Amino acid sequence: MKTKRYDCAPGCPVEATLDLIDGKWKGVILYHLQDGTLRFGELRKKLNAITQRMLTKQLRSLETSGLITRTVYAEVPPRVEYGLSAEGRRLQPVIEALRLWGEAYLARQSRETAEPRKRRARAA
Repeated sequence: MKTKRYDCAPGCPVEATLDLIDGKWKGVILYHLQDGTLRFGELRKKLNAITQRMLTKQLRSLETSGLITRTVYAEVPPRVEYGLSAEGRRLQPVIEALRLWGEAYLARQSRETAEPRKRRARAA
């Protein structure tokens, strides 16, 4: 079965999707929110290489895009939770496909890196 290929001029479906999850962090944030809501600090721990400023920026962008929800609880100190919106949940199969592809890619890279070492060890 052939799938229809779209001309990927500005406004194409692939471009629209990638615009929503572009960058290093948005897809990873969406991945971590698949299991439920998380507070800012919990997200920051899961993405330990991200700066507070960048996490804030990415969360705002995802919220503006309608992919996540931000719930503020009137407590002292204030509690803020982030979760996937209905639109964000529709992206779960895409995020899962990226995860599976990434696992397979990393496994291939690991095998390819190990092969030259094995050959060198046998030759020695």
